[in-house]
Amino acid sequence: MAFRDLSVKTKLAINFGVLTALLLAVAASGLVALSNANAQFRQYVNGLSARARVAEHVRSSVDRRAIAARNLVIAGSPQDADAEYASVLQAHKDVDTNLQKLGAMLASSPEPNATANDLYARIQQIERQYTPVAMNIVQLAREQKRDEAIAAIIQKCNPLLLQLVQATQAYSDFTAQRAQASIEEATAHFERQRAMLLTFCLLSAVVALATAYTITMRLTRALKQAVEVADHIAEGDLSHRVDILAKDETGQLLLALRNMQEKLSGIVGAVRENAVAVASASGEIDDGNHDLSRRTEQQASALQQTAASMEELGSTVQHNAANAQNANQLALQASEVATRGGGVVEQVVETMKGIQVSSSRIADIIGVIDGIAFQTNILALNAAVESARAGEQGRGFAVVAAEVRSLAGRSAAAAKEIKSLIDASAEQVARGTTLVGDAGSTMAEIVGAVKRVSALMNEISYATNEQNQGMQQVGGSVTLMDEMTQQNAALVEQSAAAASGLRLQAEQLVQAVSVFRHVSAAHGPLLTLQ
Repeated sequence: MAFRDLSVKTKLAINFGVLTALLLAVAASGLVALSNANAQFRQYVNGLSARARVAEHVRSSVDRRAIAARNLVIAGSPQDADAEYASVLQAHKDVDTNLQKLGAMLASSPEPNATANDLYARIQQIERQYTPVAMNIVQLAREQKRDEAIAAIIQKCNPLLLQLVQATQAYSDFTAQRAQASIEEATAHFERQRAMLLTFCLLSAVVALATAYTITMRLTRALKQAVEVADHIAEGDLSHRVDILAKDETGQLLLALRNMQEKLSGIVGAVRENAVAVASASGEIDDGNHDLSRRTEQQASALQQTAASMEELGSTVQHNAANAQNANQLALQASEVATRGGGVVEQVVETMKGIQVSSSRIADIIGVIDGIAFQTNILALNAAVESARAGEQGRGFAVVAAEVRSLAGRSAAAAKEIKSLIDASAEQVARGTTLVGDAGSTMAEIVGAVKRVSALMNEISYATNEQNQGMQQVGGSVTLMDEMTQQNAALVEQSAAAASGLRLQAEQLVQAVSVFRHVSAAHGPLLTLQ
């Protein structure tokens, strides 16, 4: 199968597959280069650099040990001597520790070096010669043999110290040279990897550009042909020849356009016939909608009048309901007033009964007073008789008895008069009690009548309210019917407008379809719809 006959998906897959492979190769080479650079860097850091630091520590410890030994020899006080002696021992211990650490690092190095081992062995050899000499000088200094210690320093210690310093310096210089060599090797490797990556990137760009250009040109040519077919269809030419040059998606697109053109050619004829039929039907619908709109407007006008009448009737019923409610309130107030009047009459009856009882008690008291006056009169009479018998001696007492008898008589007369007044008052109170009782019965009947009137007015008010609610519901229903009729009228107008628009659109559709030129399915020549 030729490359042009492959699908666009396959072409793009091949293109991106090649690009992906190149990118993976570039990435793999980059990863390898990074891995090597990382290994070299780790070797430098973990190996050479670490050993160089330990060698520097050895040299520093050697210097501190020599300085402390010298200071011990020239110390001016026992305290200074002890401090310098401790410094010598500590520095000597640091020298041994760092030498052992350096030896362990050299022994565990993944890339052993004979020169480094020889230099390390030279340092150990000199250290073994230097240690007894240094310790001897320290011992002489502690024994206060300063001259002998100074002579030993000059003759024996300084030459060995110089050799030890030179040996450690030689090891440090060798380590620095190896570090520089590692850096140069890493730089050269980086240059090689960069050149290789640039080559791969350039190759990937060339392949990508070539593939993209090939696919773009083929797609552009096919799409240009598809645009040309679409332009002919847009101009109404459904007879344009469509050539298919490939079997990929662009060829499928052109085949779909050709099928669409053929189907459109058949559809246009059917659409023209249907458009004429739609135009005729829409005209009939438009006429019918106009008649329906006129009848709907008449119905809406009648419903508006009915709604106005129902609104007036509802207003009247509502006014009657308000009057009935007011009458009910007045009847309730009258009932309350009558009830309070009945209560007052009952209180008056009870008060009159109390007055009658009090009058009876007063009459009894007056009777007692009258009896007392009668007894007083008898006693005064007896006193007068006894005073007469007494003669001259009872004359004064007889005067007093006469006065008492006179007072008793007047008291009896006053008591009789009060009793007659009390009896008259009691008779009037009895008549008043009877009248108040009759008034209470009459007030009770009035209260009952008022309550019955209030109940009837309440029923009338309730019925009027129900009638008012019913009228409001009827009015709401009529209003709703009016609104629905108005909406129906609006819908009818919209439908009429839509029908008119449909007829106009159908006419425009007939005119629009007339511009298409298509091949007849039965005969083959071009047809032009006028």
